[in-house]
Amino acid sequence: MRMFNRRNFLQLTGLTATAVLGGPALAACSTPPLPGLAPTDPQADGSAFKPDLDLILKATASEVALLPGSATRVWTYAGSVVSGDPDAVQAIPGSYLGPIIRVRRGQKVRVTFTNDLPGSGQASIIHWHGLQVPAAMDGHPRDAVQPGQSFVYEFEVTDRAGTYWFHPHPHRLTAQQVVAGLAGLFIVSDDEADRVTLPSGDYDLPVVIQDRVFDGDNQFAYSPDMMTAMMGYLGNRLLVNGQPDLSLPVATRAYRLRMLNGSNSRIYKLAWSDGTPLTVIGTDDGLLDAPIDRPYVMLSPGERLEVWADLRNRAVGDELRLISQAFTGAEGIGSAGGMMGGGMMGGMMSGGAAQGIELQLATLRVERQEAETLSLPTALTPITRHRLADAVNADAPRRVVITQRNMTWKLNGRDFDMMAVADDEKVKAGTLEVWEIVNDVNPGEMMDPLGMAHPFHFHGVQFQVVSRSLSTDYPDFATGYATVSEGLVDEGWKDTVLVMPGETVQLLMRFPNNPGVYVYHCHNLEHADNGMMRNYAIEA
Repeated sequence: MRMFNRRNFLQLTGLTATAVLGGPALAACSTPPLPGLAPTDPQADGSAFKPDLDLILKATASEVALLPGSATRVWTYAGSVVSGDPDAVQAIPGSYLGPIIRVRRGQKVRVTFTNDLPGSGQASIIHWHGLQVPAAMDGHPRDAVQPGQSFVYEFEVTDRAGTYWFHPHPHRLTAQQVVAGLAGLFIVSDDEADRVTLPSGDYDLPVVIQDRVFDGDNQFAYSPDMMTAMMGYLGNRLLVNGQPDLSLPVATRAYRLRMLNGSNSRIYKLAWSDGTPLTVIGTDDGLLDAPIDRPYVMLSPGERLEVWADLRNRAVGDELRLISQAFTGAEGIGSAGGMMGGGMMGGMMSGGAAQGIELQLATLRVERQEAETLSLPTALTPITRHRLADAVNADAPRRVVITQRNMTWKLNGRDFDMMAVADDEKVKAGTLEVWEIVNDVNPGEMMDPLGMAHPFHFHGVQFQVVSRSLSTDYPDFATGYATVSEGLVDEGWKDTVLVMPGETVQLLMRFPNNPGVYVYHCHNLEHADNGMMRNYAIEA
């Protein structure tokens, strides 16, 4: 059997990518709203809810100067405080990214989201990525509202301190709305984390990493063709905090860097340019129990990391670059053209650069000398570890098998069904379960028959990674895995996990007492939009 990668498939079929302008022009490739689905009204008894923080978020069209010449048309979240702490909503200067929302654990939050996007087909809804909120407040695709409509969120923040985020989640439209600019950080603090002395204020910095393709007029170009849908969108220009070639002026101090991979499908192998280890202090859902050092750290779409960056021994004028190192094995495994062949094809289809190549992300530029009083804590916040033996299904884990059929990625052979929940996708509130995510091979498929890497995300629940195991059936699995394995940080609480080809990842999760329907899906946004997503139900 001949195995095809993205490049030779393009040559075989004669397919080419066509650019679509970002921002308002994205409406040209929108999908009509799903029939028969009316937005839910979660506020039937909302009069009793007394928010500590009342916010307005509006998804709207705007412009921002990113490159010399024409301003770039974008979609952004415009935020404001109705009542509560006026500093709870903070803009990132010069960025299209939505505001940073800062809250404390235990606060009751109301967010009135208004869809002000242009075009009649751009339904939207906000998902609070990583937060454990009631099902009606999670941003299920069936709750998407049309332009001119609003949706009111009301929930209590119950999650531990951490770096969470929010982004649109309408079915079939998520990827293009994120490319257009819709995303923002949601940072939670609490008393437990406050007892740990970490950099704060000007020394606590967001690092939101995304990739884009610009056309000749400085507009975001997005081409959701068949191959982009199958493999994911890759840009050829890196943006950090919504800006190209970001250079951050810093002092000879320690910094807390809150890193988010906000890209549609690109995976990063983060490292410092001079070989200094990365000191990780937190993952998706909060601080670790102790810092860990890694030569590099993998960060797939949707994942977050918190990093301690120590610049005390640097001199004024020094520069430290954040890079993404080269790696293999994420796609195109065993295909003609080698392990990187699949990635090259992805770049051609989207106009972007290949998956797994070395990239320059941002520069820390030391501009001033300051005395530092902080030192890296040896202990952070305690983490209670789940035990596999305590899972109600310890002897029979639920398996989610990732496969490809006819150039479409599936979960247990199924596509997304907006309203249905299968019997084997129902769980009991309060129970501890073990799930296995299996990245299987795809015999008979002409594109990537040995699979590709998938970032896997669960709504409404957080988990701990118990184990990883790699199939020994194909040597190419081990070859690629060796280039990423040291950077997999599984020590903390997570909601998104990178699953490499041929890998089985075992997760332990205790489902909260939030009955209702949530989704789980690949966080390669093109994959999710094209059906690599399923409902699951938490039952009381």
